[in-house]
Amino acid sequence: MSVDPATVKKVARLARIRVDDAELPALADEVNGILHFVEQLQSVDVSGVAPLTSVVHRSLPLRADVITDGGDAEKVLANAPDRLESFFTVPKVVE
Repeated sequence: MSVDPATVKKVARLARIRVDDAELPALADEVNGILHFVEQLQSVDVSGVAPLTSVVHRSLPLRADVITDGGDAEKVLANAPDRLESFFTVPKVVE
């Protein structure tokens, strides 16, 4: 696949990026280099390679999924800057 300066100009216009006409040939060469690299990657045989989610094989520690009452309300509200009874008080943001 090859990209010409006209295609780069069209893509730049669609992306709303201002590109001078003098820069179009250089950008076309860069895009062609990227596409050539992608073609090289597509030619690699990865049929025996499992997909990775991370390069480090690690499992996350899990906690028991237990429903609680949230603990003690007084402890939770101890650091609240403003409170009303057992609720956080916040400034009104919607009028």
